[in-house]
Amino acid sequence: MVAVVIVAILATIALASYSWATTRARRAAVQSYMQDIANRQEQLLLDARAYANSAASPPMPALPDEVNGRYTVAVTADNSDTPPSFLITATPAGSQASSDTRCATLTLDQAGTRTESGSATVADCW
Repeated sequence: MVAVVIVAILATIALASYSWATTRARRAAVQSYMQDIANRQEQLLLDARAYANSAASPPMPALPDEVNGRYTVAVTADNSDTPPSFLITATPAGSQASSDTRCATLTLDQAGTRTESGSATVADCW
């Protein structure tokens, strides 16, 4: 009976660790995707003198499988600003929304400024 209790405790700890690790891995995947979008936005600014106003625009990368269904990524651009600006927002969805409340919504702008809307610090989330 003692052995069963010990195995149950170890299984609970292992499951919690696994959940935490997958949450972080998915967050890292969306951050990488956001960086890719930012790099392509900068290239587009050099080529076309304007930022794209959507993550679905042709020069933007396809949504990775690790991110699909777990984050909603939106890109907004203001090309009337001097200099032009963009903001990439990744909002957790589905199981990621309930498991990643510490960081919650992540943003990245044209200056490389990173933010989060959860209770953790930017350094913890990025």
